[in-house]
Amino acid sequence: MRVTKYFETFMRKNKNADEHWCTYMFFVVLRLVLVFIPQLGYVHPDEFFQSTEIFIGEHFQLEHIRSWEFNSTFPLRSVAVSLITLKIPLNLLEIIAVNLRGFFGIDIICSYTYLVFPRLVMCILSFVNDWSLYKVCQLYSLRYEIRLLALGSSHVMLIFGTRTFSNSIEMAISSVLLYLVAECMIHSNTVIYKKEFLEERYEKADSIGERVKIWKLKNALPPHNYNRLLLMSTLCVAGVFNRPTFLLFGAPMVFYWMLRGMGTKSVSFKHFNLRMALFCLSAVPATLLFTIIDSFYYKYLTMGELHMVQIGINNFVFTPWNFIKYNIDPTKTAQHGLHPRYIHLLVNIPLLYNILGVIALVAFGQQMLRFFKAEYQGLPRAQSIVGLMSAAIFAPVFFMSLINHQEARFLIPFTFPIVLLHSPKLVTGFCTSYPFKEEHPFLRFVYEKFLCSRASARYLLKTWYTLNIALVIFFGFIHQSGVFPLAQHFETSMQTKAPNENLHLITSHVYSFPLSFVNIPSSGLVRVNRHTGQKYRHRKDFYLYEYGSTDLSKLILKLKIILNHCETKQQTQKLKYRLYLAIPASLTDQLHEVAYKSNMTSIDYELIKVFYPHLSTEALPNPFGRHPCDLNTPIDDLKGTCQVPASFQAKDDFLSMAYLSRQFSAFAHQFGLALYKFEIKHNKRIY
Repeated sequence: MRVTKYFETFMRKNKNADEHWCTYMFFVVLRLVLVFIPQLGYVHPDEFFQSTEIFIGEHFQLEHIRSWEFNSTFPLRSVAVSLITLKIPLNLLEIIAVNLRGFFGIDIICSYTYLVFPRLVMCILSFVNDWSLYKVCQLYSLRYEIRLLALGSSHVMLIFGTRTFSNSIEMAISSVLLYLVAECMIHSNTVIYKKEFLEERYEKADSIGERVKIWKLKNALPPHNYNRLLLMSTLCVAGVFNRPTFLLFGAPMVFYWMLRGMGTKSVSFKHFNLRMALFCLSAVPATLLFTIIDSFYYKYLTMGELHMVQIGINNFVFTPWNFIKYNIDPTKTAQHGLHPRYIHLLVNIPLLYNILGVIALVAFGQQMLRFFKAEYQGLPRAQSIVGLMSAAIFAPVFFMSLINHQEARFLIPFTFPIVLLHSPKLVTGFCTSYPFKEEHPFLRFVYEKFLCSRASARYLLKTWYTLNIALVIFFGFIHQSGVFPLAQHFETSMQTKAPNENLHLITSHVYSFPLSFVNIPSSGLVRVNRHTGQKYRHRKDFYLYEYGSTDLSKLILKLKIILNHCETKQQTQKLKYRLYLAIPASLTDQLHEVAYKSNMTSIDYELIKVFYPHLSTEALPNPFGRHPCDLNTPIDDLKGTCQVPASFQAKDDFLSMAYLSRQFSAFAHQFGLALYKFEIKHNKRIY
């Protein structure tokens, strides 16, 4: 009977494992598919302006916006890691593009490629996290199917893992480093155990022959003290140069690597100090290499100075130190937004990891409670894999919470340890046994209804899927998702416009516009005609004006000034122009109202296109906004238009299906990015 029950349990576990593995493979395919669709959602300006906007613009010699962090006078960002993750792949892309153009006449260099190709590189890099998780599970005989499933289905991997954030690279480096530390820990424990066992056998041996045999076995044991030393130190240097916050993520891992075997007969505090010293020395070559790369890029160091051996300390720039100096100043970080200290712990972790984030916080709170109650036997061992993963989560959270500017994406490097520790609870439930010491009716009710395996296992995995799908849809396809189609629209417009025509684009209440996606040759570079040898520059014919969340009344004043300037240049230099304004569709009502009040009788404007879907949190849709039939209302006829039909004026009719459907349609159509064209009526000037 027992054998039959065991066999049934074994078969059920294997069936679940196969299901989890197949579902994980589905999410692997989905991760790749979401890159090529592509996701039009725009998570944060840093995904472009700290990576693709700079390197695509420079590589393909396009008009682009160089963010302040890449200012040569005080550079905060290193380019060393980006050369590997972006520059080298872009060279490969260019070779492929040249051959396709030459042999097949196909031109793949366009805005779609600029968006998708870097994300494809990041997507491939993201599988480093999956590989590291699988290897650690194998090392410690853990169930890898459910852990890989949780990792693959997380919106952190599907969205953030495939975006060109420095945080995504930081996550990959952290995962590899955790795997290396975990491998070194189990290797050291195995070698130390065998060594101490052989030493005991050696002391108890009765004959010289047996002692010689044991001595040979002891000397045949592999070394373990400095395993992976050079690789780990190089990874740490790469992580710090990529993003100096890696110091906070890498420190617990390196500490555990140095702590291996402490407290045994074989490893003493002297070994800990020696490991630390050698680790620092091993990091010197990579530090020098990355510093030299940055110094050449920012023109602090030139080949001429190198050839003449005219090199001093001022010829080198150490970007991580500049980054740290900037971010330890609260007044400077406050310019990017102030957040309470608890945001990371109570908001960002649940936002990123939903159910797993809550489970991790509860587990950490339980450990802290046991610690303060001196129940040390219930805590994980200091040198265990659970101790390593717990430290890799909460040590960085503590120190990062001391910084007054906090964003959720800063925390994605500890995706690996959260998934490894807590993802099995998505199928087993919160608790397999009663977790409270005291027997209380309320605690027993909470356990039976919410925490026990039978109660919680039914809904945890479903809730995990539901929340992650919702976040993928929001960040991947709705949030600021009209910006890239807007860039594609102007890419086409620039190719079809007249030679003596300038295009002007004003944006407001949207994220920064990635100029490189418009695919315009740079006007700042001197080029040489291959046939005549004559030097020339491309004329600047696209102008971008970004006004953030400027009040619309002030925006209209700025628009009038730009329009007047364009009109003047058209009359004096015969330069035609087209002036556009891009704002969220939710501001359409307000735009018409402000335009009417500002007496723009000499200006015509019309709605050219609305890019759906698009949601700007800076201008949320109004449930009581006007219907889209009135989006293109002329100013002269603005007053009194788009009123509620007479059939809806009665109080009872406001709850009719016709009125409700009309209002729902009006609300839904506000999830767009509206593009307006402005021009002077009959060549009148504005004063």
